[in-house]
Amino acid sequence: MADPAVPPSGSIPAPVPSSVVPIVALDVADGSAAEALVRRLGSHCDFYKVGLELFAAEGPGIVRWLRAQGKAVFVDLKLHDIPNTVHGAARSVARHGASLLTVHASGGAEMVAAAVAGAHEGAAEGAAEGGCTILGVTILTSLDGAAVGTAGGRPPVTVETEVVRLARVVREAGGGGVVCSGHEAAAVRAANGPALGLLIPGIRLAGGAVHDQRRVMTPSGAASAGARWIVLGRAVTAAADPPVALAAVHAELSGVTG
Repeated sequence: MADPAVPPSGSIPAPVPSSVVPIVALDVADGSAAEALVRRLGSHCDFYKVGLELFAAEGPGIVRWLRAQGKAVFVDLKLHDIPNTVHGAARSVARHGASLLTVHASGGAEMVAAAVAGAHEGAAEGAAEGGCTILGVTILTSLDGAAVGTAGGRPPVTVETEVVRLARVVREAGGGGVVCSGHEAAAVRAANGPALGLLIPGIRLAGGAVHDQRRVMTPSGAASAGARWIVLGRAVTAAADPPVALAAVHAELSGVTG
């Protein structure tokens, strides 16, 4: 029997306003696939993520196309380079209309500050409404403490401790938020208050497959943990009916924050 809380595709009601902003990940190979998904979700999604694969295939043109459709864009490039290079990249991405852009917090305070300055300049040049917020990526949700320790040539670490440390780097460098899993969100909020917006990836509907993620959370769990944004990947895009899956997310969020 179908879940009565989730209407059939084609009769999906408008999303209920929530303090948490869902972002659908366009983790697809090219612009044609991205455009097809955006058109299929229609007015039920106003914010999309463009990651490395799609940006490498289509360049900034896909950001401009999404903006022309009235959509906000999160460009998830996880920049990590010398400050001057990151400054220029952030300036370019912001000029094309991105609302959010990621850099690796492990690049250090000077690099994060350079990204903030570049994004500010680019948003002003492109007359981007609302500007472009720099988010620092802390620890990828595909990693656990043992993997982080191995990558850094150290014994296993406590993920929460590392995430809080990197979040502090971002805040002190002027970044507007961080990317962390829902499992570390409360600790980040406790250490930084509302100064940093939290973007939580690795979102899965209850009972859904975790795929290659290790630290996942449901939409309602992320909302309760203090998320400002959540990223919806395969939980929506790999669903048999993406609009219905997205409707289930909106319904769950409205029950927590509406």
